[in-house]
Amino acid sequence: MRGFGTPPKRARCGPPSPTSEHAATSADAEREDDADPRSWDTERLCAFLCDQGFCNPTLLGRIREKKIRGTQLLSLDESVLESLGVSCLEERQKLLDCIHQLDEDHEEIMKIFNDPVHGHIELHPLLIRIIDTPQFQRLRYIKMMGGAYYVFPGASHNRFEHCLGVGYLAGCLVSALHEKQPELQITKRDMLCVQIAGLCHDLGHGPFSHMFDRRFIPRARPGYHWEHEMGSVKMFDYLVKANGIENVMKKYGLVPEEDICFIKEQIAGPLDSTGKSSLWPYKGRPEEKNFLYEIVANKRNGIDVDKWDYFARDCHHLGIPNNFDHKRFIKFARVCEVNHKKYICTRDKEAGNLYDMFYTRNCLHRRAYQHRVGNIIDTMITDAFLKADPHIEIEGSGGKKYKLSTAIDDMEAYVKLTDNIFLEILQSRDPKLAEAREILLKIESRKLYKFVGETQPTGEEKIQKEEYDELPKDVAASIPQVMDLKVELKAEDFIVDVINMHYGMQEKNPMDHVYFYCKSDRNKAIMITKDQVSQLLPKKFAEQLIRVYCKKTDKQSLAAARQYFVQWCMNKNFTKPQDGDVVAPKLTPMKASWNLRCREQSPDLHRESSNIKTNLFQEKK
Repeated sequence: MRGFGTPPKRARCGPPSPTSEHAATSADAEREDDADPRSWDTERLCAFLCDQGFCNPTLLGRIREKKIRGTQLLSLDESVLESLGVSCLEERQKLLDCIHQLDEDHEEIMKIFNDPVHGHIELHPLLIRIIDTPQFQRLRYIKMMGGAYYVFPGASHNRFEHCLGVGYLAGCLVSALHEKQPELQITKRDMLCVQIAGLCHDLGHGPFSHMFDRRFIPRARPGYHWEHEMGSVKMFDYLVKANGIENVMKKYGLVPEEDICFIKEQIAGPLDSTGKSSLWPYKGRPEEKNFLYEIVANKRNGIDVDKWDYFARDCHHLGIPNNFDHKRFIKFARVCEVNHKKYICTRDKEAGNLYDMFYTRNCLHRRAYQHRVGNIIDTMITDAFLKADPHIEIEGSGGKKYKLSTAIDDMEAYVKLTDNIFLEILQSRDPKLAEAREILLKIESRKLYKFVGETQPTGEEKIQKEEYDELPKDVAASIPQVMDLKVELKAEDFIVDVINMHYGMQEKNPMDHVYFYCKSDRNKAIMITKDQVSQLLPKKFAEQLIRVYCKKTDKQSLAAARQYFVQWCMNKNFTKPQDGDVVAPKLTPMKASWNLRCREQSPDLHRESSNIKTNLFQEKK
């Protein structure tokens, strides 16, 4: 919540009284924000001048003729006033004094927010103007961690406060580089643009955050490529246009033609995908400032302020310790040149801490982001949204109607789409939404799809995305032949969730893309290999988890589903489920590779397993 700033001075020439006869000269004027003269339209401006005693018909007529608005009022000088019909020097001076006083009375100041993670943070007035728009306020109603809130009661935080934190940290890092290295020629424009990019980087998130772009959209619109970064760029454009932010940018020294492009490139990367890879792909800033693109969303190694904030914020709300100190990184951050390009580097002694940072990321995914119950709740919400999709209407630009899955095509419609859609479906009495409502009621009453088991592929081969849709059929076809199951399950009864865990760059070690510097020469960048850091670091940086759930929740169906799952793991040569010997004791002894370690470590247990296998063979004969 915004804290209290310095109270504004009492205006000597403020807006007219609501009872003024001029206050109702325009319906639009009544809707404008009277407290800010930059928002006044032409009629509102004329009303202000009349209220202050400047009722010269020639002046008012020419203002209307030239359609001068409040944004131009504060830039009026003596020569312009003379051309508008204010011929008297004394009258011109009085009017200029009034305009200058109005500017002083409405001058914006830095605002203070009391953030639970970063403490009291200060944000630039331009950022405040962006925050106070419907497009940004929408983020108050989108849960940061989606369905995980149903698992972790503290995870109630939203994208709104995360974006404030990223904007603040972006300012901290770019300001630190500016102060330590003036030779980098980081301008105030650069610093402000970096902060805006951090603030707006998540504008494009949909309901329940990553559930929407990673689960719902791929199933609702197969083959359609959508990422929330794309949405953030489109929503930022809409925010700027709908709220006249370009004029505010100009006031604070930005050049919208260049800087809007720079802001969007920081969020989503190069905007022109047709450019040759050998050329500098960005247009917002020249190549000598490429290090600025590593602050908000670092495409090179993943070390950026976005991660720093969600590490700290999510750990705070989840009750999980955070092992990474971003303040320490900022203290040691420097820009060094490598092959005529400038990169953000850190001290050589920080290598171990950065490995801890990526390990923290992995732990958060394992313990929270990919929690097996949180994931199935996300899946159930997705199922409900898919059922509701044909029957939901959201009005967009020009009165056109959009569905949940098509609202991303029109930002005027998309801005209305938040987590609130969950309650709208849940509380609706529309019979067309009955199936969707039933699924959401199951979530509310904790009647969730049941977890069956988890496994992993062995060797280097992993399940590819194009195979995902066929996996439930494969599980349903894996009918155990050695026992008589009372329940027959079908493909639609199973959910197979494939999770790719990694350090941020798939199979690559992100630390291979990090540059360091030494105390002896702070301007020379070096690489540090894993073996130079520790012998206890991981050899692999990615793995794939496969989880199976059953939609039928009765005991017989669940028991049968576990047999299907274990048989499927045997057929596919996946790893043995951790509870495999408990839930399927008649199946697991039949796979030799699963019992090799058991034979080596516990001969007695192995003999027991062998006896089970022999008895099963005799029964089959």
